[in-house]
Formats: sequence, structure tokens, C-alpha cells
Amino acid sequence: MRDFEGRAAAIFVIVAGVGVSLMTKGSRETNDMQIVREDRKSLWKGSVFLLVLGFLLILLGWTADILHYYAFYLFLGSFFITSSTRVLIISAIFLLVLSQTSLLVLDYTKGWDSSFTEYETFWTFAGFVRNLLFNGYHPIFPWFFFILMGMILGRLDFTSIKVRRYLLIGSSVGAIVFELLSSIFILLTQDEVGLEIAEFLFLTKPMPPNFFYMISSSCTGVFIITLCIIISEKFKETKAVQSFIYTGQLALTIYVSHFLLLFIFDGFGLLDHASLVFVVTSSCWFFIGAIVFSRLWRKRYKRGPIELLMRRVSG
Repeated sequence: MRDFEGRAAAIFVIVAGVGVSLMTKGSRETNDMQIVREDRKSLWKGSVFLLVLGFLLILLGWTADILHYYAFYLFLGSFFITSSTRVLIISAIFLLVLSQTSLLVLDYTKGWDSSFTEYETFWTFAGFVRNLLFNGYHPIFPWFFFILMGMILGRLDFTSIKVRRYLLIGSSVGAIVFELLSSIFILLTQDEVGLEIAEFLFLTKPMPPNFFYMISSSCTGVFIITLCIIISEKFKETKAVQSFIYTGQLALTIYVSHFLLLFIFDGFGLLDHASLVFVVTSSCWFFIGAIVFSRLWRKRYKRGPIELLMRRVSG
């Protein structure tokens, strides 16, 4: 299961970076400061919206919220919209190096309870900053790397078969290589430093988000995004693909809805000692319901309910 853990969130953040790149294409190509200011202002408004929404979810009990992190990702990304691809690449590499170094010199467990399920100092200034930057569920260092990756991807010509081929081959090879390297380094070092420390440094899990996780999940994300583009273009007229596209367009609404459903389930005690069968069955029914709702909603509206509200706020 470790090969899938944290991959979905990474893909969504990469896609967000692609969206930033496509949205601000005019700023990048014209370098018109008026357009740049308007794009940045729009991203900042969207960031505030996500920050407020994320905090509301946290107050309701969703401690694993990613939206408030997204708010800071977009805010920081706004300062890179006119940067060259070279600057994006250098910044991404610097971010990985800095983050990996931080894991070696700082206490990753600080702020967490003994079971590592509750961040006890989240509502203190120091705790919030530490959680946001270093050891939360999706800290800026290094998760902003995914935004930069997405911004780079958003500048590529995906209509080119050659570009798609390179991305598919390169990302699949990269994912396999780094997963193998992860296992090899763990085997080579576990006797000397102990299995726990070896996995802390080299295991491709999202917590802690070490170098191997970041690269492996980035490769996985690029592969899946490229594959989805190819499939959606080839079968874009089919109802199945259209339904998935509509569902993706309502991703923010669905994200919030899945928490509200968990909130209701928890209120009725349905999550206490829930079986694997119950969890899988509920997830499947929710996924089917999300697809049906998205298709019905998109017949009347261009954007999802929360997406529409965010659009009105950000302009």
C-alpha cells in the first residue's frame, strides 16, 4: 500500500500548478505588469477563500485538511508566474535540498502527540508555523515543489506526441528507479542505523516527505496526468470520459462533501470500529454518487457550487 499512499494528494497539487501556469499564460507571454497584477490579485483572492474554507473544515474536525496549505501554495506560486522555466527548476531543486536537510537537523515529531495522530500545538503561533512549513500533513517545505512541477508541466506542449512519449517513458522509469533505490537504501542502512531511521530517510511515504517520496510521487503524478490527457482526448466523446471530466471539474466540491459525509458518519458512530468491507463499500458508493451528481450538475451549471463561489470571490 505504501506505493499508493500520498500519491493522490501529490497529483492534485501538481494539477493545481498546471492550472496556475495555464491561467497566467498571458502574464508570462506578454510580461504586461497590468496583467501580472490582475493574475496575482486573482490568485491571492483564491488563496484567502481556500484558507477560510480550510480553517472551517479544521474547526469541524478535519485535521488532515489540505485546503489551507493550498492557500499558501497558490500565494507563493503567484510570485513565480513570470519566472523562467530555469528559475522554476532551480527553485524546485533548492526546495528539495532544503527540505531534506531540515529532516536531518530538526525534530520532525515536535508538536505531534505520542500516537502521531493529533497536532497538539496547531493553534499556537509557533505550532501553526512549524506545521505549515515543516511537519504538517502537507508542509510548504517540500510540498510547494509539486506546484513548481505543475507550473513547469503547464508550459509544455501536450499536443506534441513526442512530448507525451518522453513524459510517459521518463516518469514511469523514474518512478520505478526511485522505488527500487528506496528499497535498496533501506536494506543497506537498516542494520547500521536501525529500520526506523532507515525508513524515515528513504521510505517513499508522505510522512515524512523525504527526497525519495517527492521524486517518486512526482514521477507517478506526471505519468498519470499524461495518461489521462491521452485517454481523454482519444475517448472524449464517450459518456464515461465526459463523466470523469465533469467529476474532476467539481473536485473542490467533492472534497468538501467527502468530509461532511465523514462528519455525519462519525456523528452516528458509524466509524467506530468500521470494517474494511464497510469502508470500501462506502467509498465506492460515494464515488458513484459523486460522478452522478457531477454529471447532473454540469448539465445546468458550468462550475460546481463551491467552485462557483470561489470564482465569484477571486474574480
